[in-house]
Amino acid sequence: MLEYFIQGLYIVAGVLFILSLAGLSKQTTARMGNIAGMVGMALALIATIADSLFLSATQPGRQSVLVTLALIVAVLLIGALIGTPIARKVEMTQMPELIAAFHSFVGMAAVLVGFNSFAVAEGAGGAVHLVEVALGVLIGAYTFTGSVIAYLKLSAKMGSKPLTLPGRNLINLVGFVLFFALMIWFVIGAEANPTLGWVLIIAIAVIGFLLGLHMVAAIGGGDMPVVVSMLNSYSGWAAAAAGFMLGNNLLIITGSLVGSSGAILSYIMCRAMNRSFISVILGGFGSEGGTVAASAVEDGEHREIDAAGAAELLWNAKNVIITPGYGMAVAKAQYPVADLTAKLRAHGVNVRFGVHPVAGRLPGHMNVLLAEAHVPYDIVLEMDEINEDFADTDVVLVIGANDTVNPAALDDPNSPIAGMPVLEVWKAENVIVFKRSMATGYAGVQNPLFFKENTQMLFGDAKQRVDDILKALD
Repeated sequence: MLEYFIQGLYIVAGVLFILSLAGLSKQTTARMGNIAGMVGMALALIATIADSLFLSATQPGRQSVLVTLALIVAVLLIGALIGTPIARKVEMTQMPELIAAFHSFVGMAAVLVGFNSFAVAEGAGGAVHLVEVALGVLIGAYTFTGSVIAYLKLSAKMGSKPLTLPGRNLINLVGFVLFFALMIWFVIGAEANPTLGWVLIIAIAVIGFLLGLHMVAAIGGGDMPVVVSMLNSYSGWAAAAAGFMLGNNLLIITGSLVGSSGAILSYIMCRAMNRSFISVILGGFGSEGGTVAASAVEDGEHREIDAAGAAELLWNAKNVIITPGYGMAVAKAQYPVADLTAKLRAHGVNVRFGVHPVAGRLPGHMNVLLAEAHVPYDIVLEMDEINEDFADTDVVLVIGANDTVNPAALDDPNSPIAGMPVLEVWKAENVIVFKRSMATGYAGVQNPLFFKENTQMLFGDAKQRVDDILKALD
């Protein structure tokens, strides 16, 4: 009877996870989506704990129920002690690297589950099980090192410049061919010779670790938002592989949901950047972010504006569009930006936000920041919804954005971001760019927008400059 109850909880949890993804697809339902996901995870934990205790009580040769319960409690406490301080301290700007770090845990878990699954079966289990072990270990190992490299790049502990080794595509091809050869050997020989099986599965893990390290290191700063969603997909497939090895249906369902949704998101983001998924995986564009572009003098002279001048333009405008980027997140400027929006709207100015699909370093990053600051959902529009309106806009505020508003994507066929759809802010009557300096963006690409006649630069910390504009309006 208890076994049927556990399976029922798994089904309910799986449905709640699906409802969670559906809820997260819209800002207005995101809160309910999060609640559904949390309830589903709580039910999944309850079912898993009950299943473990049931097996300990009914199957001979297993450890006692008390030992199993003690181990479960210990693991939950360790997780809570690690996760609670991180959840309390992490800033929104640190979310991309935090997610990358958590993906690495999922990857390593899949590797360890693969090793344990092979050890418990003592090399037996049939060809299908051995294929599951090999694939699970490879995907997990790739996800682990790939996520570690992504974390190091996103947290600026490692340069964002892509690692371009000679013949890197050939290296990757050889790695995958070698994996398939070892997997076939593993399936054929592991049952008869478990020692050989251990040698082969460890070799497969090493190949996965090296492929993850090399292929993610070859992805440049300009493609890092795609990398985050791509690794999210890999972690899902790693979890699904672990579910097959453990015979856990809920883990298979959850991993498949995460893997497929991450893959779809990666595809959408690649379309937004006019890049193919394969080209991103094989080596993205980008260089060290934050360096002053050598071509700045050749592009012309920039013009500057102060907070008082910006306030005057905004107060006399009828239509204003704000395009946020990662710089807004770093400066924590979303709160004064929300106050500025409220003040201008109260004055009768039509203020809206234009958000590029890859603004920031995490999908949906800007939307979350603006929602956190209580900016109304209905004035936050996607690039496709607002691009045609820039020509009828009096003032555009570019706050911390760079590559997503770069006209070189449309005008310069030799630019690394050529063909990438961007927010066409330069069509507005006036453009005010908030930046700390004339440095390039994270992709390391110069932006001709800064030198256009209708563009003025407002230098300094974005939060402080918006506060200065608010004071000038008062």
